[in-house]
Amino acid sequence: MQAALYENLTPEQAIAYQHELRRQIDIRPLDKAVKVMGGADISFNKYSEVVYAGIILLKYPELTIIGQATAISKTKFPYISGLLAFREVPALLEAWEKLPFKPDVMVLDGQGIAHERRTGIATHFGLLTNIPSIGSAKSRLYGRYQEPGNEVFDQSPMYDKGEVIGIALRTKKKCNPIYISPGHHISMEQSVELIKNCIRGYRIPEPTRQAHLLVNKIRIADGENFNSQPTLF
Repeated sequence: MQAALYENLTPEQAIAYQHELRRQIDIRPLDKAVKVMGGADISFNKYSEVVYAGIILLKYPELTIIGQATAISKTKFPYISGLLAFREVPALLEAWEKLPFKPDVMVLDGQGIAHERRTGIATHFGLLTNIPSIGSAKSRLYGRYQEPGNEVFDQSPMYDKGEVIGIALRTKKKCNPIYISPGHHISMEQSVELIKNCIRGYRIPEPTRQAHLLVNKIRIADGENFNSQPTLF
């Protein structure tokens, strides 16, 4: 299904499509070196049709910015928990197509398989682009876990009916954990290790932190003739 058609789906049809996508998920070890990491974030008012998307490219492991792309899109798909990918993915794909080159792995601000139907934004995006993807979420959507210890990188598995679907990872003392889960074409262990390597003193990892800063800039600049073409650094 083309992402451009998502806004025409009913919630029931969207859920049915998630079940289709679930059968295609491939959680397996990434078998190549990561030299370029992408970070993606979305910003929108849930009562508005406008969606702002940004993807940042970082040299890994240095995490220096080497490229970016943005998109401003519109969607009529409603704001529904568990179905946010249908609002977000079309705009992200627009930004993806503008990138000067593609990363080895993507980190998205949201869930991977830590989702009721295992199809969070990272999984959904990874399946459509065939890119290894990791979900790094600021809040829990699905799964039960025990609170991890208060030391940096203490972690606790997240379960759904005995299946480990994610990891609650403490990235900063006295701060809430973040929630890591593989999206597609990468293992749970690799997902956590890559995210740990991307922590630079903030609660969230650099790929999504930098993408968040980028989408905030374009949201502020919207209406001021902002050029959202790809940029090389």
